[in-house]
Amino acid sequence: MSETTQQNSAVSIDDRLAITRGVMNLFDNWGLHSEEMMSLLDINGKARQMAQYRHNKAFPESPEMMKRIDYLVRINDALRTTYPTNPSMGKRWLRQRNHLFNQRTPLSMMMGDGEQGMVYVLSRLDCTFAWDQSGSTPS
Repeated sequence: MSETTQQNSAVSIDDRLAITRGVMNLFDNWGLHSEEMMSLLDINGKARQMAQYRHNKAFPESPEMMKRIDYLVRINDALRTTYPTNPSMGKRWLRQRNHLFNQRTPLSMMMGDGEQGMVYVLSRLDCTFAWDQSGSTPS
C-alpha cells in the first residue's frame, strides 16, 4: 500500500472525535452503564475510563473497534425504523428477553457473544443485512 493510500485510509482525529461523540450519544439513548459500553466496544480497563470519551478523547483507532461501531450504529438505525413513533422503545427492546435470542436480551447477547452477537441481533432487526449475510442474490 502506498503512503498516500495509507494517509487517505486513516480516519482523522476530528472524524474519530465525531464518531466517539455519536456513539456516546447512542449509548446514552440506550441507557447503558459504563461496563456495558466497554463490553460492547471490547475496551478493557476501568469503567471511569468511559468518562474520558465524553470529554474530547477519541476512541482508539482500530479496524475491530470501527466494525463494532458500525454494527451498533446499524442496530440503532434498525431500531429507529422498527419503532418510528416511539424512540424509547429501542432502549426497552434491548433489555427485554426475546424468544429469538433463546430468552436472552439482545443486549446480553451482544455483550456475551461479542461481534457474533451483534451480527445476530442486527440480522434479526434488519432483513437487508440478513439478506446480504446469506449470500443470496436477486434473481
